[in-house]
This record gives sequence, structure tokens and C-alpha cells, in this order.
Amino acid sequence: MAIEPEDLESLPPQGHVRIIYLGPVSPHWEVRGLVGERSLIDAFRQRVMARLQLLPPHDPQFRRNRERVARDAERERLVLEWDLGYEEPEPAS
Repeated sequence: MAIEPEDLESLPPQGHVRIIYLGPVSPHWEVRGLVGERSLIDAFRQRVMARLQLLPPHDPQFRRNRERVARDAERERLVLEWDLGYEEPEPAS
């Protein structure tokens, strides 16, 4: 029996992950699992690194891949935190 999308929203998060930009020298990113099952965090880390490994945050592809990472975290019910090393502007409404 499949879980309905409305029911997924009411389930608690399975973990908390912080993605940190390390700078212009590769590897650019570090994925730290703060809370959660290790195997879940490790699998998520592999997918994130596949999408972001060679992309600095100013690359246009980064924005698209960041959205994909956010959707992946949402599906896995992970709280996602980004540390890009600078304050991000608020999105325009």
C-alpha cells in the first residue's frame, strides 16, 4: 500500500544534513549528516556529490542541481541546510 503525499507531509523528518561549500579548490562540497540513520545519510551524500562535485555556487548549473538536491531531500524527509560561505539574498516574491 502506497503512502499518499498528504500523509508524507505529516511524517517526522528522518534526519538533518548540512551541505557546506569548501571553496574554489575541488572537492567543492562536504555533506555532513547531523542527525539520522547513517546508511540513509551516506546514500544521500553520494547522490549530492554526483550532482555538485565539480560545481561552484556561481555556476549556472548549480542552481538547477541545488533544486534537484532539495527535492531529493524532501522525498527522503531530510532537513536540508546550506552553508555557502556567504549570506544568500532573499528570493523575490
